[in-house]
Amino acid sequence: MTKDLSKKSSYYYELPAELIAQYPVEKRSESRLLVLDKTTGRIEHHIFHEIEHYLKAGDVMVINKTRVIPARLQGKKSTGAEVEILLLNQQEDQVWECLVKPGRRLKPGSKVIIDETLKAEILSYGEEGSRIVKFHYSGDFFDILQRVGKVPLPPYITREATENDKLTYQTVYAEIPGSVAAPTAGLHFTNNLLTRLKHKGVIITEVDLNVGLGTFRPVKNDNIQDHVMHSEYCHIDEATAKIINKAKAEGRRIISVGTTSTRTLESFAENGIVSKGAHFTDIFIYPGGRNIQIIDVLLTNFHLPESTLLMLVSSFAGYENIMNAYQTAIENKYRFFSYGDAMLII
Repeated sequence: MTKDLSKKSSYYYELPAELIAQYPVEKRSESRLLVLDKTTGRIEHHIFHEIEHYLKAGDVMVINKTRVIPARLQGKKSTGAEVEILLLNQQEDQVWECLVKPGRRLKPGSKVIIDETLKAEILSYGEEGSRIVKFHYSGDFFDILQRVGKVPLPPYITREATENDKLTYQTVYAEIPGSVAAPTAGLHFTNNLLTRLKHKGVIITEVDLNVGLGTFRPVKNDNIQDHVMHSEYCHIDEATAKIINKAKAEGRRIISVGTTSTRTLESFAENGIVSKGAHFTDIFIYPGGRNIQIIDVLLTNFHLPESTLLMLVSSFAGYENIMNAYQTAIENKYRFFSYGDAMLII
């Protein structure tokens, strides 16, 4: 029976709980790599650092240089009641949209002491139960977060975040602070591997997309076309746009590292050409929707059942290819999700 690809249930698969990675591998580039040929459906199994065998001189590899911030803050009200604040989106210099708990304790006007250098004031209610929060501090806000905040690990990682997660839940090229979730396809690269790729003639260029918690938001509508995507800030500079457009014009490949890089590129694409700019994107890519214009190769991790990211990779590689690859990965005990293994779709 042919699957209806507009139905959320078509993207469901059974995943044994033990395959959900709770910790990263000891060495980033020693994770496993499933290589899928989207034309033939052929699957090969490798170690991640062997990705260099699939890349060649003139390829343009696009990375997301966003930096994950330790966005989970523990604090107390003047009454001594313990509360938690989770940063979502920066709205202006000292003002952020945040999730809070317990919500009943944090109404507009509430004040929270996080430590002697950082205090918070609830200004108003935001969307979907969030709060608009003003922070009071002296010094650099992100430096303070690095000291007092915790990494907001995804909900399927069931352990508490550790200090080590501040290093491991971060790409080696992370630069611009602003994300509350990692662009996880990039976690597998080491500086050494990136240097080898450059020596081979691979051109590495950068975009920026602030990954929000909405990336984990489930699709609630049975018809996926009714799903409203979360909005995330993204940016492409003029140099990156020129590099990509020149490569496209010369028939060279664009390799996207992750769904975040893909969504950024496609958000600025028109008639196969990328423009520079900065805006919030709510682009939703799924089978039968808009065509992917820019990328030729996609590096990605394994995504949750019925998620928008699984729909995106199905759009790129073909639904049957992806569902077969996922089943193969499960049978071969690949590690799934943020700290899991990777897939290269060529």
